[in-house]
Amino acid sequence: MKLSTSIQIILALASANLVAAQSQVWGFNNAKLPNPFLFDDGTPVKTAGDWECRRKQIAALIQGYEAGTLPPKPASVTGSITKSGTTGTLTVTVNNGGSSVSWTNSITYPSGTAPSGGWPLVIAYEGGSIPVPAGIATLNYPCSTVAQQTDGSSRGKGLFYNIYGSSHSASAMTAWVWGVSRVIDVLEATPSAQINTSKLAVTGCSRDGKGALMAGAFETRIALTIPQESGSGGDACWRISKYEETQGSSVQTATEIVGENVWFSSSFNNYVNNLNQLPYDHHLLLAMVAPRAMISYENTDYVWLSPLASYGCQNAARTVYQALGVSDNIGFEQVGGHSHCAWPSSLTPTLNAFFNKFLLGQSVSTSYWSTNNQFNGRTWTASNWIDWTTPNLS
Repeated sequence: MKLSTSIQIILALASANLVAAQSQVWGFNNAKLPNPFLFDDGTPVKTAGDWECRRKQIAALIQGYEAGTLPPKPASVTGSITKSGTTGTLTVTVNNGGSSVSWTNSITYPSGTAPSGGWPLVIAYEGGSIPVPAGIATLNYPCSTVAQQTDGSSRGKGLFYNIYGSSHSASAMTAWVWGVSRVIDVLEATPSAQINTSKLAVTGCSRDGKGALMAGAFETRIALTIPQESGSGGDACWRISKYEETQGSSVQTATEIVGENVWFSSSFNNYVNNLNQLPYDHHLLLAMVAPRAMISYENTDYVWLSPLASYGCQNAARTVYQALGVSDNIGFEQVGGHSHCAWPSSLTPTLNAFFNKFLLGQSVSTSYWSTNNQFNGRTWTASNWIDWTTPNLS
């Protein structure tokens, strides 16, 4: 009996060492995309349970290198809902360490009687840009109130920093994730809001698409993530964007983006000229959503968005969904012929399929994966970036 207990303790300690989430991997150097299926110490990911541990490591790395620290739930989160017809106002109040902030979020409800479990809901950064089908509510999330994003002078400004201080390491996008979590906290505690918190989606376009992806990656209560035209800093990989630039494409790179705004932590400046030192890239940010659902939309008419980097990054992330046996939980559509953040109606069937399956519970196909291959003269060659074999984790 004593031996059995000792063995259990040894195994527990070994497991704890295996999944230790560190914010840096010293001496890392890889020009290709880092392997999703290797832990920081090189141990292979072999099971779906292992993937959950690996996901936690990736979360720690992204915070350590580019996002800053995402604080846990504050000491007190309260709120209320007021409704009039098909509109509502959700108030969120946060108290922590003697500081208090509040903000309001408008909700547009479907007409008719709410289902017994409440309406599914799309959390739309600054209103979003996608058509939301009937039977789903929409919450307008004022992310720029939570953390400002005017330009570089916005660092440390917004309600999040009123709570945690202007010098907190969290980037604006990390602060937005925190705010989304507080919205969900209040929805869970407010049945009169009539929202089904097991059927939540998040979306945004451009800079807000980057933010929506971050929220979907870090907030596991989100069932469906829909980044739209998020480009560099979103569903595009830093390494591949840099490659596009070296090949003559005028794309947004890590070096440029850190000077444009405060979407990333100030510590990321230390790595933008040495991307090979990053023990992750944004294929791992995308993969953090797995096995939950995600469909991303990109626009090849805007070279600035790094179309090759988005397509390649998504293909790398897709291997995680394939490994978990849920390849239909990830979709990608890349077209042109429309303005930035405008919605082409030709894409609506793909969007509705993901809404129908993951928010409305319908049995429909979500096998959507396509590009127009307009990469400004470049081509996607997987072997240049992906050097791993996809395991079976399911």
